[in-house]
Amino acid sequence: MANIRIRNTNKRLTKEQEVTSFLDKHGVLYEHWDMDKLSNKLRNQFLLSNEDKEEILRTYDDEIRSLANRRGYAEWDVVALSDATPNLDELLKKFENVHVHTEDEVRAITAGNGIFTIKGEEGYFDVELSPGDVISVPVNTPHFFTLMENRQVVAVRLFIDSSGWVAHPYEDPEFKQ
Repeated sequence: MANIRIRNTNKRLTKEQEVTSFLDKHGVLYEHWDMDKLSNKLRNQFLLSNEDKEEILRTYDDEIRSLANRRGYAEWDVVALSDATPNLDELLKKFENVHVHTEDEVRAITAGNGIFTIKGEEGYFDVELSPGDVISVPVNTPHFFTLMENRQVVAVRLFIDSSGWVAHPYEDPEFKQ
């Protein structure tokens, strides 16, 4: 279950109803997939073979296709990040800059944790994601994604067109790390 930290007040939202309502108010899609469907061997594995990634996609094929049909996504893949990822720190620096996309940014977390920092009406808020959490940050919404302290995540990503997922920098004097 996702948790939210509102940065300017440090208030935390942890109850499902308040998390869902808050994200809905900001136009952010939030769903939860059943993690019991995923094989035990993939629940805490962060070095994935192509076969492992295909197994994740097969396991959640119904959920992926449902979301794709509802939201117009046409492509999907699996990304895995951990301390074993070459140049992880360099990669994270690129992620940790506020930016926008010309389409939604969608993640379905299947292992590990991640944080989306999103600009809302009253400032920035962090959405802390755990396995099963699915989030779609709307097109042109300032945000960035990074890892939590455990520095490991596996996520299904969905795109309308992967070329539309290019990050466009968003300069914001209000943003503070």
